[in-house]
Amino acid sequence: MRAWSARPVPDLPGEAPLPVVQDTRLRRAVALPRQERASLYVCGITPYDATHMGHAATYVAFDLLHRAWLDAGTPVDYVQNVTDVDDPLLERAAATGVDWRELAAEQTELFRTDMAALNVLPPQHYVGATESVAWIVPAVEQLLERGTAYRVPGTGGEPDGDVYFDVEAAGGQAWTLGEISGLDADQMLPLFAERGGDPERPGKRHRLDPLLWRAARDGEPSWDGGGLGPGRPGWHIECSLIALHHLPAPFTVQGGGSDLVFPHHEMGAGHCSALTGRPMAEHFLHTGMVGLEGEKMSKSRGNLVLVSRLRAEGVEPAAIRTAILAHRYREDWSWTALGLATAVARLDTWRRALGVAPAGSAAPLLERVRAALAEDLDAPAALAALDDWAAAALTGTAEASAEDAGLVRALVEARLGLVL
Repeated sequence: MRAWSARPVPDLPGEAPLPVVQDTRLRRAVALPRQERASLYVCGITPYDATHMGHAATYVAFDLLHRAWLDAGTPVDYVQNVTDVDDPLLERAAATGVDWRELAAEQTELFRTDMAALNVLPPQHYVGATESVAWIVPAVEQLLERGTAYRVPGTGGEPDGDVYFDVEAAGGQAWTLGEISGLDADQMLPLFAERGGDPERPGKRHRLDPLLWRAARDGEPSWDGGGLGPGRPGWHIECSLIALHHLPAPFTVQGGGSDLVFPHHEMGAGHCSALTGRPMAEHFLHTGMVGLEGEKMSKSRGNLVLVSRLRAEGVEPAAIRTAILAHRYREDWSWTALGLATAVARLDTWRRALGVAPAGSAAPLLERVRAALAEDLDAPAALAALDDWAAAALTGTAEASAEDAGLVRALVEARLGLVL
C-alpha cells in the first residue's frame, strides 16, 4: 500500500539533542538512546470516519518525534498499518450499503490527503492488514505448535476454528500481562469488552485471551489460512507481524493513542514476545484523547471534527496543525473554535514578523525551540518561543535580516512541520 508524499525537511545548522520522553511501560521519563537508526511503529487507522481530530493529533505528535530524530542526525525507519479489515469497518460498510473494500479504499485515500495537507512525514512502509495475512498465518500456526495459542470449538451457531492467544501461557518470557498498561485483571476486563475483546466467549481459557484468527463466517471476507482454515486475522496480531516483518525486535518506539495501551499494545507485545522471546519495543509512547468544546468526541456521538471538513470550509491546514501543537501530546484536551482562531492569529503574526526578522535573532530561537522539543516534545513551549521572537521582531528597531528570516522559516518547518 502506498503512503503519501511530503515536503522535504529543511536542513538546520548544528545538531539537536535527542528528546526525553514519557514511557508508558516504564511509567517515567527516559532519554531516547543514540542509535545508528531509530525505528518507529505507529498504529494506523481503521478506515472509516477519517481523519478525525484524534487521528490528526496522534500523527502530528509522532511527526514531532520523527522530526526530532532527523534533527539529531538519526535516520528513522517508520512503519504504519491500516486496519483495512475488521469488525467496525465491516459493520459501517453494511450500515451504509457500501462494499467494505470501497469504504476502506475511499477513507484511506482521504487519510493520505489529510496527512499530506498537515505536512506529516510519511512512513517508509504503509501496510494494510489485508497485505499481512501471508505473514500472520504461519505465525499463528507457530503459536499453536508452542502451546501459546489454542482453538475454540464453535458454540451457539459459531463455527469451529477460532484461534485465541493464551495470555497466561505466554507470560513470563519478555512480557507479562499488565506490563505495558499497569492494569490488573479487574481493570482490564471492562476495557477489553469495550475495545474489541470478547471476555464472555465460551470455550476460552482466560477471559482476557484475544482472538488471533477468526474462522470464516458466511457473508464475511476470508483468506486462505493454511492449516488454520479459511478466515481472517484478529486485530492485535496484525500490528505484531507487520512490525516484526519490517523492524528489528525490539524496535525503538511503539506509538499510538492512549486508548490503544490496553488491550492493543499490551496484546501486541505479548504476541511478539511469544514469537521471538524478545520485547516488542524498547519504549511505548501514547497521545492523549481529544474532545470537542469540553465534551467527549466519538463516532457514536456524531460529533467528530474531521480534518477534511475543516479544509473544505477553507481552514488552512497549517492552522489546524498549529492548534494541535498548542497542546502537549500526552495530555487530554478539547478542540475549540477559540483554539483554532488563536492558531490562525499566531500564523499571521509569525508571518508578519518574518518580514522584519532581526539580524542575529534566529540562532537563539533555534536553540530555544530545540530545547523545548527535547523536553518530552513540548510543542506549546516551542510555540511560545516563536511568539516571543515574533513580538520582539514586530516591536524592535534592529535591522531586518533575510538570512535570519530564512533560518526561522526553515526551523519552523523542520521541527514543527509548519510552512510559513
